[in-house]
Amino acid sequence: MAAGDGAVQEEHFDVLTKTGQKTGLSKPRGEVHRDGDYHRAVHVWIWAENTQQLLLQRRSDCKDSWAGLWDISSAGHISAGDSSLLTARRELQEELGVILPEDAFEMIFVFLQECVINDGTFINNEFNDVYLVTTLDPIPLEAFTLQESEVSAVKYISYKEYKSLLAKEDPAYVPYDVNGQYGQLFDIIEQRYKENNVARSLTLQKQLRRYAPVSLDPELTGFTDADKEALNLLVQAATIMDEIFCLQVWYSNPDLRDWLKKHADASHIDKLKWAYYLINKSPWSSLDENEAFLTTADSAVKLIPEATIAVTGWKGLEYKAAFPVLKPPGANFYPPDMDKTEFELWKSSLTDEQKEDATGFFNVIKRRSEFALDSSIYNKTVDDTEHLLHSAHDLYTVPFAQEYSSFLRKAAELLHKAGDLSSSPSLKRFLHSRADAFLSNDYYDSDIAWMELDSKLDITIGPYETYEDALFGYKATFEAFIGVRDDKATAQLKLFGDHLQVLEQNLPLDNIYKSKDVIAAPIRVIQLLYNAGDVKGPQTVAFNLPNDERIVKDRGTSMVMLKNISEAKFKHILVPIADACLVEEQQELVDFDSFFTHTICHECCHGIGPHTIILPNGKQSTVRLELQEVHSALEEAKADIVGLWALRFLIDQDLLPKSLLESMYVSFLAGCFRSVRFGLEEAHGKGQALQFNWMYEKGAFVLHPDERFSVDFSKAEGAVESLSREILTIQAKGDKEAAKLLLQKYSELTEPLQIALQKLENVQVPVDIVPTFPIANKILKKQGH
Repeated sequence: MAAGDGAVQEEHFDVLTKTGQKTGLSKPRGEVHRDGDYHRAVHVWIWAENTQQLLLQRRSDCKDSWAGLWDISSAGHISAGDSSLLTARRELQEELGVILPEDAFEMIFVFLQECVINDGTFINNEFNDVYLVTTLDPIPLEAFTLQESEVSAVKYISYKEYKSLLAKEDPAYVPYDVNGQYGQLFDIIEQRYKENNVARSLTLQKQLRRYAPVSLDPELTGFTDADKEALNLLVQAATIMDEIFCLQVWYSNPDLRDWLKKHADASHIDKLKWAYYLINKSPWSSLDENEAFLTTADSAVKLIPEATIAVTGWKGLEYKAAFPVLKPPGANFYPPDMDKTEFELWKSSLTDEQKEDATGFFNVIKRRSEFALDSSIYNKTVDDTEHLLHSAHDLYTVPFAQEYSSFLRKAAELLHKAGDLSSSPSLKRFLHSRADAFLSNDYYDSDIAWMELDSKLDITIGPYETYEDALFGYKATFEAFIGVRDDKATAQLKLFGDHLQVLEQNLPLDNIYKSKDVIAAPIRVIQLLYNAGDVKGPQTVAFNLPNDERIVKDRGTSMVMLKNISEAKFKHILVPIADACLVEEQQELVDFDSFFTHTICHECCHGIGPHTIILPNGKQSTVRLELQEVHSALEEAKADIVGLWALRFLIDQDLLPKSLLESMYVSFLAGCFRSVRFGLEEAHGKGQALQFNWMYEKGAFVLHPDERFSVDFSKAEGAVESLSREILTIQAKGDKEAAKLLLQKYSELTEPLQIALQKLENVQVPVDIVPTFPIANKILKKQGH
């Protein structure tokens, strides 16, 4: 189909390659169709859920293609420089008079149409972004305002009848091959609305069983009344990190969350949906390669009376807040229809300072055109409107402090109050400086204050990890960890921090790439009391922060170990994995000390190796910026494998007991199976698959005829060292191509991994834990949460 108005000859389209990439050229509409250039358009389908009908429009008789035939609800070309979602919203408004916000539009697939009509004079090579708008009931036909030059009539039709008419090639309808690409429309609808609730409940129960419930209830020994009051405030501040993170994942995610919570008691399946949503904090399942376990059909119902002209007796348009089946790689940090090419083109036009913002941790990227459309519809205003609307490029940055201002102001207020109450000078300093950072968007001073934290009440709160940004790995998500410091365990760990520089100098890496001034990472061990924000799916056992390369270079990093999380995982997961997958004589070598010590070493090793690097052209950069979306997986693999190398080094220096040597390798092998179960879309799972497959290829891990595994200790050291060298060298050179090749080759679910995972599936070993927090829950209950 060729959507658009034949009379508007001056409209220009971006010319695309045959694979849909922009060429950088644009041409007038007539020339594009005369020459058969590839270009882009949108299809918008309005779907009435309760009657199972699609809305069709009859194309105007004056159209230059498919005149007078019944077609898509609304469609149109994407003009040069315009975005897909903006075009979808605008076409629906112009053609049918339906005004809807972005969360009504669900992108379901891209359809390439290649055809020639009008006796060969109209060549249509068109990539169509197909959107579904799900309404509860049909919109009354008199509520539409039809654009006469485009649309002559509208009607609703059963999707089955419409599919049948297309299959018969009825001459009254614009043709689509329902057995080809366009059949996806009907497949998606049928799958979504024919789902058996009993079968779905069983699937959700099975998914929930992968998480072992644990209660974390540390002692508050030595806490004064003021400390406990500060704790109350910090738990409340942590819940605000949950609010922000929910919005960072996807723009309609808060609506979905609130809807599921409100309806959790409606039925057994609604209860299961809510329980599994609480673990994943989104409609995508962390342990299933981010496959959606919900659809827009499960989502929040929203009413917009003013979406169309008013009709007597009709309360207005009710629609489902949409989200895509495929998890958006850019989360809610970038416009949903922005691709890497557009971002890089925009970035190349920026000053160095603007580039830093664009690729920095603490900003989101938005569209001026979206703002302009919303402004005209909803009378929105922002500061610097003129600048926004008259810039040459559509993209612009918005700092977190502005984007999440209503949340951050409240969080800052709570942190200031907690800081005033705290008896610990370092905690007081951190809380006040982090509160200021929430409002200024400058986190440097508060990151330093966090590193110097020396307090019985330990807190990490703010934007840190970048895993959610799968497009570039630039943008940080908000999270909070509140714990009670374990003084005894913390004192035992000084050894690792004291030897970081020695480890750096002895890394299996060419000396030219080694840093001369690695700063020892302070290590704190805590008993976790509460976490919030970006703590979805598998629970972290430790974290190494900050991620700001300026601080890492000047001051190093600081590490927090979550001992009660580690103990729970060891007991509920690692021991059963060892029993199921390892040869009997090596099972007893799996012990908590080895598991916990390697976790410590993993976090320490984030602080050594390349961070700030010099590229072959002499330019200074960072590993994160150069490796982009492959950085996280490779960095996790580095920390793991170099952690093993470091343990061996420290044992050889008589700084750790030799009894650790065999148990650390065997515990690591069992740990490989644990992490790979997180899924190969997740950075830790991908990194772990790389390590296992490398070690297996080198003969360090052995699969026996009885389908059990063991470590060949004679080959383990060499395999660990060779992989450490490979990864460290790739990072030192900022070689993204080599990183991608390494991950492509080794981050695979190979047959040995499949054998192990099937064994664990058969005996139903939990994949991870889901913690509950009695102390925090009591606090929140008092506050009415």
